[in-house]
Amino acid sequence: MNLEGKIAVVTGAGQGIGREIALLFAQHGADVVVGDLNVEAAVTVVKEVEKLGRKGLAQKVDVANKVSANQLVQSAIDTFGDLDILVNNAGITRDAMLHKMTEEQFDQVLAVHMKGTFLCMQAAGAYMRKQEKGKIVNISSIAGKVGNMGQVNYAGAKAGIVGMTKAAAKELAKFQVNVNAVQPGFIDTDMTRAVPEKVREIKIAEIPMQRVGEPLDIAKAVIFLSSDYADYMTGNVLEVTGGRFM
Repeated sequence: MNLEGKIAVVTGAGQGIGREIALLFAQHGADVVVGDLNVEAAVTVVKEVEKLGRKGLAQKVDVANKVSANQLVQSAIDTFGDLDILVNNAGITRDAMLHKMTEEQFDQVLAVHMKGTFLCMQAAGAYMRKQEKGKIVNISSIAGKVGNMGQVNYAGAKAGIVGMTKAAAKELAKFQVNVNAVQPGFIDTDMTRAVPEKVREIKIAEIPMQRVGEPLDIAKAVIFLSSDYADYMTGNVLEVTGGRFM
């Protein structure tokens, strides 16, 4: 899975899963645009990318803003002369039970996850169509398949990303652009570390492999879908869950 000479854009890459994806791209030879609302965090990741011998660019982005999303994609083209891979990883949570969730909490999550994925796919897809090449990987969640209590907004948005992935895959297939999604399970991130220990134990007990996933587990799946090994795969959803909810 040699990605040398490829240009990748990763949103929400300042920390967690997005950071791991950006670094694994660099390890496989790609130059990386590190997009994040927190530009300081993005700069830190770029320094790590450069230590791996690849070029990086930190770009502040609000994926839910059309101008900002367009600028993110254009920054890759202007700086590196091309765009081969887009990973839509940016996400937030605003958890609340259905009867307590505010309209603002609902709108915020859908804006980042669904609208953000749409805007970045739209911008990257327009360029990739012309080039007749490209890989788009959208990060969904197993919550989009099974639902999570207190996450009507998040689970709904992540399910929506699956539908968007399949629709975009059908539209872009004739241009040799692949669009796939990854559904992470219970992954060791800042978000899951905040889960109460008793709840954490219950979730781990649901995982046949009996361990929490690592951000690297998700990054490996993304690298695969971004490589030549996945040239004949489009509209697919890879569950990376340790077997949970299979």
